[in-house]
Amino acid sequence: MTPAVAQPLPEGLPGDRLSRIQIDRSCRQTVVWYMVSAVAWLLAGSLLALLASIKMHTPGFLADADWLTFGRVRPAHLSTMIYGWGSMAGVGVLLWLQARLSRVRLPLPLLLPVTVVIWNLAVLYGTVRILQGASTGIEWLEFPVEVLAFIGFCMAVIIVASVLMFVRRQVKHTYVSQWYLFGAVLWFPFLYILGVVLSEAGDVRGVAKAAANWWFAHNVLGLWFTPIGLATAYYMIPKVIGRPVHSYHLSLLGFWTLAIFYNWAGTHHLIGGPLPAWLVTVGIVGSMMMFIPVITVAVNHHLTMAGNFHHLRTSPTLRFVVVAAMSYTVVSFQGSLTALRAVNEVSHFTHYTIAHAHLGVYAFFTMMMFGAAYYILPRLMNTEWHSARWIRVHFWATSLGMALYWLGLTWAGWRQGEMMNDPNIPFLAIVEYTKPWLHSRSLAGVLMTIGHVSFAWLVWNLVRQRGAALIGPTLLKRRKSA
Repeated sequence: MTPAVAQPLPEGLPGDRLSRIQIDRSCRQTVVWYMVSAVAWLLAGSLLALLASIKMHTPGFLADADWLTFGRVRPAHLSTMIYGWGSMAGVGVLLWLQARLSRVRLPLPLLLPVTVVIWNLAVLYGTVRILQGASTGIEWLEFPVEVLAFIGFCMAVIIVASVLMFVRRQVKHTYVSQWYLFGAVLWFPFLYILGVVLSEAGDVRGVAKAAANWWFAHNVLGLWFTPIGLATAYYMIPKVIGRPVHSYHLSLLGFWTLAIFYNWAGTHHLIGGPLPAWLVTVGIVGSMMMFIPVITVAVNHHLTMAGNFHHLRTSPTLRFVVVAAMSYTVVSFQGSLTALRAVNEVSHFTHYTIAHAHLGVYAFFTMMMFGAAYYILPRLMNTEWHSARWIRVHFWATSLGMALYWLGLTWAGWRQGEMMNDPNIPFLAIVEYTKPWLHSRSLAGVLMTIGHVSFAWLVWNLVRQRGAALIGPTLLKRRKSA
C-alpha cells in the first residue's frame, strides 16, 4: 500500500464536498494504515481464539508445544484483540471522525504514521513475550510493562492530534460524537498508566490488586471502547439515513451519566470476595445507575432511526452499526442485572460471564468498527467495495456466529452455575454437561473467523483498488427504481 499521492482536485465541486475530499486525503495514509493493521491483528486474534476454544473441550490438541498451551494462547488472543484489532481500529476511526467533524486536515502528517509502526511493534513484542511465557498474569494487562512506554508515546501523539483538530475546527458547534471521542482519548491513557502502576507496584497486593485489575479491565471497555463505539453510531446513523440525531440534549445526558457512573461499576465482579462490603456495594450501585445512559442512548438512536429501518436492507454500514447499537443495549442491561447479588451468585465463575464479555467487545464494539470501515475506507481510497456478496457473507457469518456463541454459553453458563450451587451434583458431571456447549463455542468461532477472512479479503481488494471508482456506495440489495 502506498501513501496518498497529491493530485489536482476536480473542478466545479461544491465547497463542502471539496473540503471533505481534502480532509480524506490528509487522513488516508494514517487511518488506512491503522485500519489495515487492525484487520491483520483481527486475523491473528481469530486464529488464537480458535486454538483456545478447541483446547477447552480437547485439551490434548497441540499440547506438546509449550507456547501453544491454553495458559499462553488465551491471554495472547485477548491482548491481540484488545490492543491490536480493537484499539488500532478505534484509533483509526477516532482520527477520521475528529477530522471530519472539525472540518480540518489531519495534523502531524509525519508523526502519526510513525505511531502506527510503533503500535504494531509493541503489540507484536507483547504477544511474542506472552507466548514465550513472560505474561504478567494480570488479565487485560498481560503485556510486559515495557510495552507501556511505546503505547503511551502513541497515545500522547494521538491526544495532541485530537486537541489540535478541535482547536482548529472550522465549525462552532461541538457535535456529540466529539464529546465521546475526547472522553476516549483522555480517559484511556489515565486508565492504562494507572492500571500498570497499580499492578506492578510492590505495595499493592492480594485483594487490592484484584480490585485494581477489575477497575481497569471494566473501564477499558466502558471508557475506551464504548465512547468510540457510541461516537461512531452517533455519526454513522444520521449520515447514512440523512437526518439529524433526534435529541442533542439526550445525547449529552447519555455522555455525562456514562462518565459519572461507569467508572464505579467494575468491582461488582468481585461479589463474594474478601473485599470491604462498601467497595462491592459501590460497584453494584454504579452498575444499576448505568440504566440511565443506556436507556438514553437506546431511545435516542431508535427515534433517530424511526421511519428509516428500510435502509437496513441496502446499507452495509447501517446494518452493522444498528446491530452493534442494539447489542450495546442488551449487553449493558445484562451487565447491570449481573451486578445483583442474587444473579451473580449463579452466573459468577461460569461460561455465562464469558458470553457476556463477548457480547460487549464483539457484538457491540467489533461490529461497530466493521460498520465504520465500510463507510470510511472507500472514501479514503476513492474506490468502492468490489463485492456485495462478500459483504453479506461477512455480516451473516459474524452475526450468526456471535448469536450462537452468546445464546449457547449464556444458557449453558446459567445452568452450570445452578449445578455448581447444588452440593449433590458432582463437579465432573458439570464438566460433562458443558462439553457440548464448548463444541458449539468452537463452531461459533469458525463462523466468525469465516466472516473475518471475508472482511480481510474485501479490505485487501479495496486497498489494492480493485473495486469500481467511487461513484455510489456498494449496496447489499439494489433499490427498486421509482
